[in-house]
Amino acid sequence: FRIATYLFASVSTTTLAFAPSSRTAFVRPFLATSAVHNQFTLSMSDSDRYSMPDQQARFARAKKESNERYLDITTVYDPAFLKGKRVAVTGANRGIGLALAKELTEAGAKLVAIVRSTSDELEKLNPDELIKGVDQTSNELCVDLEHAIKGGPIDILINNAGYFMREEETLDNLDFNEQLKTIDICAIGPLRVTSALLRAGALLDGSKVVMITSQGGSVTWRTTQNPDGHDYGHHMSKAAANMMAALLAQEVKSKGIAVGIFHPGFNKTGMTEKYKHIWEVEGAVDAAVGAKRIMHEAGKLSMETSGKFINCEDGLEIPF
Repeated sequence: FRIATYLFASVSTTTLAFAPSSRTAFVRPFLATSAVHNQFTLSMSDSDRYSMPDQQARFARAKKESNERYLDITTVYDPAFLKGKRVAVTGANRGIGLALAKELTEAGAKLVAIVRSTSDELEKLNPDELIKGVDQTSNELCVDLEHAIKGGPIDILINNAGYFMREEETLDNLDFNEQLKTIDICAIGPLRVTSALLRAGALLDGSKVVMITSQGGSVTWRTTQNPDGHDYGHHMSKAAANMMAALLAQEVKSKGIAVGIFHPGFNKTGMTEKYKHIWEVEGAVDAAVGAKRIMHEAGKLSMETSGKFINCEDGLEIPF
């Protein structure tokens, strides 16, 4: 049974290992026992730090334990912190981006929507600023973004825009152009946008940058989630995005800017519709719920947690 959640969503040179029952085991770091092999052992004390790699088992455990944080985000999420905040969202015209736009508007935030093209649903929200024509694969258009934001500094930037090749990619149908396109949009694009806002002085001390990446970017989890390989471009792009975000977190630390690396969870969107036959068993949620999960973690993001790879489903870390 293939797990479809690779669709979504401190950096160490150490290796991590799975327990023998890898489909249900936690991934846990452990102390080095050999400088030659740089191996680690699993530590039970870290079982509450890392999320489970097996999506179906993770959801089943949440139900068994009646985990309210996982099953009903409204039991912990308080959107009050968003009122009056200027929050920029890329790809706000559809999918999880549109759900974020709706959540932010309802919470009283000042929405700055950054999109390549708009939509009727987005425009009905009457964003504080609607910046159209931003193709994040274009160096020139992203540079223009420096001058496009007129309403002042951004409190939270959410890099959400992404891309995923619809066909499953195997060695039999490798598409190198699609791979490069995916990496450009998902990994380099968010860096273009973020760097443009930094140059414009729109991200200041206390600002937050949220990178919506994916658990699909965890190299450690590939043996569980992709036991047969496949989807090279998607997973390479998400791993590259995670690395970009981790490096960014280090560089902007001195500026007082926190960077969150978030797996948004399995959301019921157009991108995942072809997998709707497993939506329920793997705990997929409506995009509106996914948006609340993301904003809950954005509220918790701090300089102490900057650069960590977080699963918005349960709030636990994902190993790189």
